[in-house]
Amino acid sequence: MRRLSIVIILILLTILPQASTAYLSAGGPSAVSPPSFPDNEETRRLLEQTLSSAEIEKEITRITAEQAGLERKAEELRTQAAVKQTAIADRQERAGDIIRSYYTGERDGLLAAVLSARSISRVLALYDYYEIIIRRDHDILKEYEEDYKALKATLTAAERSSRELEELKSALQEQKIRVAALNEEIEGGIQASSDPESMSALLNEFTKYWENIGLHEVKIYFKALSSAMNRLPQFIQGREGALTRKGMTYNLTLKEEDLNEFLVSQNKLFKDFGFRFNDGSVIATGSSGGLTLTLTGHYSIQEEPVNGLMFHIDNVVFNGLELPESTRQDLEDEFDLGFYPGKIVSFLHATEVESKNGVLYVKLGISF
Repeated sequence: MRRLSIVIILILLTILPQASTAYLSAGGPSAVSPPSFPDNEETRRLLEQTLSSAEIEKEITRITAEQAGLERKAEELRTQAAVKQTAIADRQERAGDIIRSYYTGERDGLLAAVLSARSISRVLALYDYYEIIIRRDHDILKEYEEDYKALKATLTAAERSSRELEELKSALQEQKIRVAALNEEIEGGIQASSDPESMSALLNEFTKYWENIGLHEVKIYFKALSSAMNRLPQFIQGREGALTRKGMTYNLTLKEEDLNEFLVSQNKLFKDFGFRFNDGSVIATGSSGGLTLTLTGHYSIQEEPVNGLMFHIDNVVFNGLELPESTRQDLEDEFDLGFYPGKIVSFLHATEVESKNGVLYVKLGISF
């Protein structure tokens, strides 16, 4: 009986199909290929518009959540202000009485009594009494001043929250108008296509791919790039001829082939990925599996909060499709691709940056 059971299990294992798996690797591109689409301008335009629509919808969701948070904060601040206003009323009245007493000379009698005392013990007793009253007056006025400042700060914060809330409402309305117009345009493009049903299905499929996989894939590269750029100063330190000195000025010369060699040494993801330093722009292109990525940007000098070369993303093309501006900005905010000369030598300070003919030139001054 036992042998029969084993035979049955073996037969089942043989005839049953194995489940296929698709997954995102921890450090590399996904095994899932993006949807294929006709390589024509109209389809490309619709796909880019669909990406923009999806990103605007995300922005609307974010703004809506932020608006709800601000509404709660504004209400809390108004409640706090009301409580503070009630609490301050009594101190305000007492402070007013004290100020009036000094203005009308009521406190002068106390000082006169101290000065007219005929014995040391009487002087000391009256002075102690006078000091207690004056100190108490001072404490009441100080408490009132602190309460007033706290109330004013709360009212200012509530007013600021209200302004921010109005700005958010305006931004939300603007985004809703944008996405409605964009969706209308997309729908028009779908209906104008030769096969509206297939086009609609393609756009839906691509949107899901982008939201679930595509954006994640792009972020894998950006994260790896950010991590590598953080270690670039050490590479430059050890690269002969990369940093030269002329008087009080240092010049950093980074060739694109040196940068690409460095990137590959940091992460094998960059084996098929390369940087080019063009006239005024930096272009990075690469591909892996079903993913192609082209990143165009430029460097500028930043002084605060720390001196460095900040990388600004001008354009990102994912699988032939230009990503929306909001996505580019989110990537720039999330991943720091900057370069900080102070990490090479603490007193170095970037003053000029230029890219041309395959080389990034950085002029550095000395700052203590």
